[in-house]
This record gives sequence, structure tokens and C-alpha cells, in this order.
Amino acid sequence: MQPASPLRLYGVLIALLCVSALVSLGAGPVALSFGEIVRGLGGGSDAAAIIMQEIRLPRLLLAALVGAGLAASGAALQGLIRNPLADPGVTGISSSAALGAVVAIYFGISAVSPALVPVMAFAGAFAAAMVLVLIAAREASTLTLILAGVAISSLAVALTSLALGLAPNPFALAEFVNWLLGSLKNRSMEDVGLALPAILCGIALLLFSARGLDALTLGEETAATLGVRLVRLRVLVVTGTALCVGGAVAAAGGVGFVGLIVPHLIRPFAGHVPGRLILPSAIGGAALVIAADLLVRLAPTGTELMLGVVTALIGAPFFFWLLFATRRLSP
Repeated sequence: MQPASPLRLYGVLIALLCVSALVSLGAGPVALSFGEIVRGLGGGSDAAAIIMQEIRLPRLLLAALVGAGLAASGAALQGLIRNPLADPGVTGISSSAALGAVVAIYFGISAVSPALVPVMAFAGAFAAAMVLVLIAAREASTLTLILAGVAISSLAVALTSLALGLAPNPFALAEFVNWLLGSLKNRSMEDVGLALPAILCGIALLLFSARGLDALTLGEETAATLGVRLVRLRVLVVTGTALCVGGAVAAAGGVGFVGLIVPHLIRPFAGHVPGRLILPSAIGGAALVIAADLLVRLAPTGTELMLGVVTALIGAPFFFWLLFATRRLSP
């Protein structure tokens, strides 16, 4: 398949994002018309405006931020490691970020300042990303990356379970489920304010590394001869991924597979150059998570599903298909 022109690609992705955002703002237990959405965004004190400003708009913004950060991170990691199976969730970065947030809650660090929860999430994500890069630098085979991701994720989940299992608070289990499975329920503009700077800075760092990732497709030695400083490139991608994933987990908990699905859906249209894939993946990821959250809200289950469950139900079969497809293509 020939890559689409950038103008057409961005036009389609932005259209999908706008449509999904509009449907998300209007759909729900109380349906809102387009006029009510516009009036609610403009202000007011009626019921529609309160629903819009206090419930749906913060949830929409967080869904877009989470999706954009995770998808951009996935695209950049796949370019850095030169492996199509790299993903913040598969590699254990998301679980490690959740562990950092849970540790902040368990040890009472969050009582000092709520802003320390995303800080600890960033620290957990950064630690896991550094381990992954060190392993990938020596052996970038699919088996090594998957085993490393399983080990990191299993250790992070085990430590999270241990911390919450020993917590004297009987409501700790509910917090564990929230962080492990992910949710955008009962979020406010304060949560948006916490996640926005980190995710935007993370995406900016990833975009700044785009040219280095493009050169890296030729191999590390060739990239070095072209003037790419590999250590600096790894630090940029690792830091950007940690910021994006840390902000996403701090706002929504663990939401998996977005960084794996979106780059692969967009790659045939954007081309196989990693640098060109980051920004389109961010837009597509935002649209995907908004749509997944809409499905969470409208599912006829009697109770709201967890966002991470929905993305896992979509992403796990896709991951198995991708694993077998990659194996068939390998020599």
C-alpha cells in the first residue's frame, strides 16, 4: 500500500478525532444536542452546561491526552528498539508507572501533595523504560523484549499487589482495581491540569527525536556516521515515554495496548519511517481512547466497564495476530 499524502492523512485523522469527540460530548445517560453542547462549552449554569463542564469535557480531554501520549510513545519505542512489538504496556512501563502511583498512595506521599502521585508514576515509568533500553541495546530480538516486558510487568504488578494487600485501609482494593484496569470516571479539570503538561512535554520530546529515529532505521553504525548521538536519542525517547506514560497512568490508571495498536493501524498510510508516525499516532490514539471510553459509558452492562478492560479486549487479539504475522515474515 502506498502511503497517503500527509495532508490527506492528517485530514482524515483530525476528522475522526472531531467526530469521536462530538459524539462523546453528546452521548450518555442524558443525551445532548449539538446546540446544547455549544452552549455548555460556552458557559452557563443550566443542567446541560453543568454536565458538559463538570463531567464530559474533563473526561474527553483526559481520554484524548491518554490516547495521544500512549500512541506516540508506542510509535517512538518501536522506532528506537526497531521492533514492531514494542509498546509501553507490553514492555511493563505502564505497570511500573502504576506501581509508582500506588507507592505514593500507600506510603502517604500523596498526602503531602496530590501532584506527587504523577511524579511517582513518572519515576516508575522512567525506571522501567531504562531497563528496557539497556536490554534492547544488547539484544533486540522479539523473544528478549517480550520476556523482559513480562518480567518487568509481573514484578510491578506483584509489588503493587503486595503494597495494597498490606495496606490497613479496606478501600485499598478498590484503588488497586482503579489503577490496574484504568478508568476515567469521576475525573475533573484538576486531573487534566496534572496530566496535560507532562504528556505534552513528553510528546514534544518524542517529536524532537524523530530525525534520529529515522536515521536509526539504517542501523546504529550508519546513524552514528550521520551525526546521530545514540545516547542522547535514547535519553530523549526514554524521557518522553516516561512523561507520556506517567501522565497517562497518573490520570487514568493502566490502559494497555493503545501504543501497540495505533502505530500499526496508521503505519501503512503514513509510511514506515518512525519519525513520520509519531504525530499521526498521537492523533489516532486520542480518537481511539475517546471511542473506547464512549463504549465504556454506553455498554449495556448495568455498571460502567473499566477502560483498560475494553482496550485489552481489543488489543490482545491484535497482539496475537501481530506476533504470528511478524513470525511469518521473519527469515
